[in-house]
Amino acid sequence: MSPPDTASLFAEVRALLHAARDAAARQVNTLLVLTNYEIGRRILEHEQGGEARADYGKQVVESLAQQLTDEFGRGFSKDNLWLMRRFYLTYRDRLPVSGPSRVLGGPTPPTRILETASPESPSLATPARPFTLSWSHYAFLIGVKDDAARSFYEIEATRGHWSLRELRRQFDAALYERLALSRDKDGVRALAENGQVVTRPEEALKDPYVLEFLGLDEAAGYSESDLEGRIIDKLEHFLRELGTGFLFEGRQRRFSFEDQHFYVDLVFYHRLLRCFVLIDLKIGQLTHQDLGQMQMYVNYYDRFVKLPEESPTIGILMCRKKNDAVVEITLPPGANIHAREYVLALPSADELRRKLLEWTEES
Repeated sequence: MSPPDTASLFAEVRALLHAARDAAARQVNTLLVLTNYEIGRRILEHEQGGEARADYGKQVVESLAQQLTDEFGRGFSKDNLWLMRRFYLTYRDRLPVSGPSRVLGGPTPPTRILETASPESPSLATPARPFTLSWSHYAFLIGVKDDAARSFYEIEATRGHWSLRELRRQFDAALYERLALSRDKDGVRALAENGQVVTRPEEALKDPYVLEFLGLDEAAGYSESDLEGRIIDKLEHFLRELGTGFLFEGRQRRFSFEDQHFYVDLVFYHRLLRCFVLIDLKIGQLTHQDLGQMQMYVNYYDRFVKLPEESPTIGILMCRKKNDAVVEITLPPGANIHAREYVLALPSADELRRKLLEWTEES
């Protein structure tokens, strides 16, 4: 008798176990973040209810750190306890007015463990807005001084399932500032409250694009084909830099008029805007000929490729340097073509933040 075929059963059980382990890990992480939040809250309240001495808080933390380390081991150093205190101070606006709750994390069963441990078990405060990232993510976000930027990065890290490394990279690349500089005040406020929401072509674009992950040395020189090749090699990173909604469709897409052939460097599709996005790469300064060529590419896709129910094609000229006056005088009003610069090294985040501050004060 031949053994039974259990391949499909194994695949189902395997998927179930992976899903259960992922869910358990998320619940453990959520409980850790909530616990650290509550520890920070209680440290602060103990300080406020104690002696009015400048060094009292320091003594409280030092004593507590020693006692916790003796009983629970690593993880409760003075520095970590100060971090938990800062965590609560940074996010205490999420604590409901009614105060601590016996419900630790909403309807998710694993967070009820502390409730049922014993009738005397201490309760955790349930923030009005849930924590969605790991403790390591929040330990980094605490250091983001601007409240709006911190909120934006938390939303985008959650939405994009960013690792801590990716969160650091996006912050170092000043993603918030680059998006904010292309929006009005209401748009900047929306970034902080909702993250990047794309409803118009302009909201899908950044300026500049940061391509440091390509590893190209500007001083050594490179060609447009080198740039394109590196982008394809690092496509996942490039898609992250492009932002929300971009799907890769192809490279060097050819179309012909009689005996002439033309090639679009990179073609993407934007699933939120429901349109094609054509990208042409230029290693030098943008010219009016480049703009005219992209206008032809966009016209071709609008007339012969896109479906009637799809939105007009977007053209992006990604260049090292652009002249806004040349762009404005070359393109007709309402043209769905955009010139954007790129850089091969992380920009000065402080400079971008300074520009954003100047812009918000002027407008």
